[in-house]
Amino acid sequence: MKTNIKVYFCLLLILASFEATAQKIDTDSLLVQAYKEFNEKNNSNQAKKLAWQAIAIAPDYLDFHVLLGRIHQRASDLDSASFYFNYVLERNKAYEEVYGYIIPIEISRQDFEKAKFWIDDAKSSGLPLGPLLGFEHQILIERGDQRVEYDFLKNLLEQYPDQSTFRQRFNLLDSRFNSDRVGLTYSLTGFDRDGVGPWHLAGAQYIREREWGSLIGRVNYADRLSSGESITNGFQYELESYFFTGKMSYSYVGVAYSDAIVFPNWRLGYSYYKNFINGWEGELGLRYTKVTPPEGDRVFRSGIIGIGKYVGSYWINLRTFIQNEESSIYPAFTLTTRYFFGGRFDYFTFIAGYGTSPDERTTLGQFENRVALDSYRAGAGYYKTFGKKVLFGLQFMYNYQEFSPGVTQSEFEGTLNLQYRF
Repeated sequence: MKTNIKVYFCLLLILASFEATAQKIDTDSLLVQAYKEFNEKNNSNQAKKLAWQAIAIAPDYLDFHVLLGRIHQRASDLDSASFYFNYVLERNKAYEEVYGYIIPIEISRQDFEKAKFWIDDAKSSGLPLGPLLGFEHQILIERGDQRVEYDFLKNLLEQYPDQSTFRQRFNLLDSRFNSDRVGLTYSLTGFDRDGVGPWHLAGAQYIREREWGSLIGRVNYADRLSSGESITNGFQYELESYFFTGKMSYSYVGVAYSDAIVFPNWRLGYSYYKNFINGWEGELGLRYTKVTPPEGDRVFRSGIIGIGKYVGSYWINLRTFIQNEESSIYPAFTLTTRYFFGGRFDYFTFIAGYGTSPDERTTLGQFENRVALDSYRAGAGYYKTFGKKVLFGLQFMYNYQEFSPGVTQSEFEGTLNLQYRF
């Protein structure tokens, strides 16, 4: 009798095992079929039916709750999606991908406390830090406190300086806070031809930065020497402004006037800048340059297309100038690379270019003579903030310039920048 009972009990265990295995096979196949309906056939209704069918068989099979959350997320039913994702993570933190679903949903629902809770929970679970920091930053953007966001980015970049997206936003925010600066600039240009140069260019400027943007006033003085004597000199007066047109965009306008032949008579400019995701940015601009040489007025119009990218601690920017005078077209290109090692004003810069553009201050007085000629230039600079008040910059450029058709010269330019921030 005891032997029969043992045999009967063993049969029950075997049958129960077979039943559990069959149930597991059924639910696994339902999961595969449900995801096929959801991902490949885009049939959310059928996927939902299969998920509920499986939950009726195995209510603790959390993969189906994840699927239901994704179905409601796709349908923009964020409250229901949040319910299912919360249900999963409250029972099993091993579903790491669910953090990537629920956190942006809670941010979209403006439930920032819940989003921050899951961010901290994901950090404690050892999930990759990069996306989680991005979610934290998104919460700060949604809350709209730019000072808190700025402090967050500043501390973040000190720990993780290669976060390019954060660098782009930090530099933009850094220009939105009240700041007043005065500055002096001096450039010296030498030539490898006897009796030519040197050229001196000095400038004094005042920069006023506010939440809406910035206003810059500048006075420049140029003096060109030949064989040790000044042959022409004069002043130029500039007014520029950068103003924000949105959370991720801003514009530039500038006007400059001079009655001295060493500068253009008029220079007008406008550019629109747009920041995109993943550290990309673009520029569209126009320039108008009028010069008054003895033989008569000449007018040049320039179109600008620029594209930039933050890559880790680097900023890479390429600008193309398409310039015309009447029916003639003159291209110019400038490639600028900056390596940031601190704040917005702390970087090494490397510059290379071809042609002459209206944005080059040191040669602008000869723009009409150079724009149609070949020019190849390269240089490097170092910029650093000392004691949070003093901004220092030193830059050197080499220019291989065609000064008349088929005849070239080498130009060596050094520029010193000093600014004081109040």
